[in-house]
Amino acid sequence: MMDGARTPSSDEAERLLRERTADLQRVKAEYDNYRKRVRRDRMAVREIAVANVLTALLPVVDAVDRACAHEPLTPGLKDIADTLRTQLGSLGLQAFGEEGEPFDPACHEAIVHRTAPGAQRLVCAEILRPGYRIGDRLLRPAHVTVTGPP
Repeated sequence: MMDGARTPSSDEAERLLRERTADLQRVKAEYDNYRKRVRRDRMAVREIAVANVLTALLPVVDAVDRACAHEPLTPGLKDIADTLRTQLGSLGLQAFGEEGEPFDPACHEAIVHRTAPGAQRLVCAEILRPGYRIGDRLLRPAHVTVTGPP
């Protein structure tokens, strides 16, 4: 033996090896969880940022839609409208609200209610302003006229 230093027995060496291996496995698991959490947080921040930008652009979409509906559709206006829809669609923006679909208060906002004798349920009779969503997230409800029972 050198200067009082002792060599660990094989049992003690094995125990130390098991402890260090367990420590290493714990640290690796913690790091893996951290990486997953960071990736999930980044995706959540990205989704929120995209939703905020798309929400801010909805008045532009409405203005372009009004221009297309009330102005002669020139090649330039058509190109702007098509490009805008394509680019916003590539970010996940989805318009919704179709005449004749069942009224859903979670995604439709009834502006006018007309009664129809014999109607069994509320139906969207007219879409006054389309609604928009990105994935499952509602950005804006559709403004609709509903027809249904009193």
